[in-house]
Amino acid sequence: MISLLREDNTRKGFFEPQQFRKVLAELPDSLRPLFETAYETGWRVRSELLNRQWKHVDFDGGWLRLEPGETKNRQGRMFPLTPSLRAVLERRKKVTEQLQQANDCIVPWVFHRSGRRIKDFYVAWRGACDRAGSPERIPHDFRRTAVRNFERAGVPRSAAMAMVGHKTDAVYRRYAIVDEGMLKDGALKLAQLHQAHEDAADAKRRAIGGEVGK
Repeated sequence: MISLLREDNTRKGFFEPQQFRKVLAELPDSLRPLFETAYETGWRVRSELLNRQWKHVDFDGGWLRLEPGETKNRQGRMFPLTPSLRAVLERRKKVTEQLQQANDCIVPWVFHRSGRRIKDFYVAWRGACDRAGSPERIPHDFRRTAVRNFERAGVPRSAAMAMVGHKTDAVYRRYAIVDEGMLKDGALKLAQLHQAHEDAADAKRRAIGGEVGK
C-alpha cells in the first residue's frame, strides 16, 4: 500500500528556482507541465490543477480560471497568464490537439497522460525528488513558494492573496516564509538607504561649505 503525502500547512518548505529545475528534469514529460503550473500559480495540485479543463483556459483574455465552488474557500479565482505560464499551457494545448487528431477523440483535461485524466502522481513525484536530491519536498510546498515569489517580486498583498487563493491576511502571512535570501536582500536595501542618506548629508555639507567659502 502506498502512503499518500499529507499536505501539512505547518511545514516551511519551499523551492529555490535551481532546486525546482532539478526536480522538473527528473519528472516524466506528462507531469512537467502540471508542476510548472503549480510553481507559477501556487494552486493546489490535486484538488485544483488536476481538475482544470480547457474551458478554464482563456488564451484570448489571458486567464487561468477556477469556478466558484471549486476552491477550498468556495470562491472563484483567476490567475493571469504570465509569459512563462502561457508558454506552458500553449505547449500543452498543442500536444493535446495532436493527440485528439491522431486518436479522433476529445481530451477535456489540461493535464493528462495520453488523454487520460491524471489520478495519481506521488510515486513519480517522490522518485523525481529523491533523484534531484530534494527528498523532503512535497507538492504543497508550491503554495509557499508562490507566496514567497510574490513577496520577492513586490506584488501587492491583496493581489497575491487573490491569485493564490488565500482568503485572510493571517493565512497568507503563514505562507510568507522569510528565508535567508530575503533577509540578506532586506539588509542590502537598508544599507543602500542609509548610504543614500549619508550621501545626501555629505552633499548638503559640501554645498554649505562652498557657500561659506565664497
